[in-house]
Amino acid sequence: MFASDPSAVGANRTIERTQGSEPTALRDPLLRAIGNTPLLPLDRIVARHGGGFRLFGKAEFLNPTGSVKDRAALFIVSEALEGGELGNGRTLVDASSGNTAVAYAMLGARLGFPVRLCVPRNAHPERLRRMRALGAEIVLTDPMEGSDGAQREAVRISRAQPEQYYYPDQYNNPANPGAHYVGTGPEIWHQTNGKLTHFVAGVGTGGTISGVARYLKEQRTTIRVVGVEPTGPMHGIEGLKHRPY
Repeated sequence: MFASDPSAVGANRTIERTQGSEPTALRDPLLRAIGNTPLLPLDRIVARHGGGFRLFGKAEFLNPTGSVKDRAALFIVSEALEGGELGNGRTLVDASSGNTAVAYAMLGARLGFPVRLCVPRNAHPERLRRMRALGAEIVLTDPMEGSDGAQREAVRISRAQPEQYYYPDQYNNPANPGAHYVGTGPEIWHQTNGKLTHFVAGVGTGGTISGVARYLKEQRTTIRVVGVEPTGPMHGIEGLKHRPY
């Protein structure tokens, strides 16, 4: 799936790189379209800031559902299928502000497992339509409780019927950063010929930034990693999360 590490099996409950045979899910031609996105030069932004540096954006919108979350969702689901936690009619239930939910719905439709998604009621209507079109069941939660409220509902559902539901818990699942440690990080390193000095990413679950950062720091410790978060809890930016420090 990833040119930088084609034999990676997944996170296997750690962020460490693992070599082995390819999971069955990764042999699907649609799912092979996840990852290996190009870096695009953002020259106009550079010019507006006086030049003197180079800036690139990773074109994660080219993933099948249009976001970076396809990567983590695929690794989480592949690991669960390989480990027997998902399949045989068991339903995946998780919380998401939108992008991961759409990715889960796509994977469920493609690989044949039911999906139930806990989503804040103020999620974008277009994303909700996409989830439903892909066959997912949606549980809308209190928007004032944000992603935390959606998480609590997913936990409640899974604990009430543990034999029926698989709760991957994307916020704490090591396969989330693992996808970026074996995929996104190596891609960026090779696409820049190892010459990058900074990596900047928005922070939601923290999977993208932590997985990429770990890989890049292993290549060169002087690379600076910058996480971007909203300044307050009522920010309305789907996919990012405010954390009170």
